[in-house]
Amino acid sequence: MASRKEVADMAGVSEATVSRVLNNVGPIKEETRRKVLEAAERLGYHLNAIASSFAKGKSGNIGVVLPHVPKVRLFSTFYFSEILSGIGEAIHSSGMGLLLLYREPGADYDYLSLFRTSRIDACLVLGATSLPQDEQSIARMADAGVPFYVVDQRYDKSRIPSVLADHVQGSYLATKHLVDQGHRAIGFLNGSSFYSNSLDRLEGYRRALRECGIPYDGDLLFEGNYSRKSGFEATESILRNLDRLDAVACSNDRMAIGLIQGLKEAGIGVPERLPVIGYDDSDAAALIDPALSTIRVPFYEMGKLAAERLLGELSSGAEREEPDNGVGVRNRNEVLPTSIIIRKSSITEKES
Repeated sequence: MASRKEVADMAGVSEATVSRVLNNVGPIKEETRRKVLEAAERLGYHLNAIASSFAKGKSGNIGVVLPHVPKVRLFSTFYFSEILSGIGEAIHSSGMGLLLLYREPGADYDYLSLFRTSRIDACLVLGATSLPQDEQSIARMADAGVPFYVVDQRYDKSRIPSVLADHVQGSYLATKHLVDQGHRAIGFLNGSSFYSNSLDRLEGYRRALRECGIPYDGDLLFEGNYSRKSGFEATESILRNLDRLDAVACSNDRMAIGLIQGLKEAGIGVPERLPVIGYDDSDAAALIDPALSTIRVPFYEMGKLAAERLLGELSSGAEREEPDNGVGVRNRNEVLPTSIIIRKSSITEKES
């Protein structure tokens, strides 16, 4: 049997449009509808019965799918609490309901079952990774043409829509700030490479070094898992390289705070001996001693915008029309800017 992609190619539309026409979801131009139906008939394409069920019932709920991480209190973390607050604000204003659901990290999660059983009308995915099974399970929603967004994770070679921050820019600003203070041997404490934002932060760090004529040294790259504990534990590796380090940029505030605690316990002054900059501008950043220089990330705005995009699609039923990136892949990433907040932790007495 012909595939939906073949129907889309023949009709000159996106696969999502094919799904909307065949599911009779939302307003579609009559000419577009005719092209799709004619292409489907010529190719002998028959709509999957499961896919057609997506259009039958409405729950009045937006689903938010989070990773279940044992012993981690997600709702108390600045990252998740800010994103969820933004989502909640947009959804509360709409009168729709919010349904929180958990998935096991690294597992092949059946997002479509949430639509098949009419539990949700649209989906927001938080804490997604770059692992193939994560991308594949999320991509099935794009294939089915159901409304969804991923928050703060991008998939460049697929049609997965996302709202995220410019983490390349953020990490660049943090590193460039340290270089501007006269530092050249700058360590980088990053999170797991399973996340696109970790890779983007590393790219921003390397770009700043490159533009400033500083060679990249892989021995000055350290890895944590975005927890305060992992920042504290990274102290041991950083102390082993202390003679080679002028400063350290961290990929989030929690790791930076853990690192500062570890350095203090080892008798290493921050910023006197080792300036440190964080990333997020969490509530704790301005309260610790020394106050933490950091990158402000619009997590609240990310969550709010992603929810507003979904609500807009649900209310209008309009198909998504995204610009082609030149290689036949639709670019559906909405990127919000970051900014630097300079406090005491990255400024030595001589430079202040």
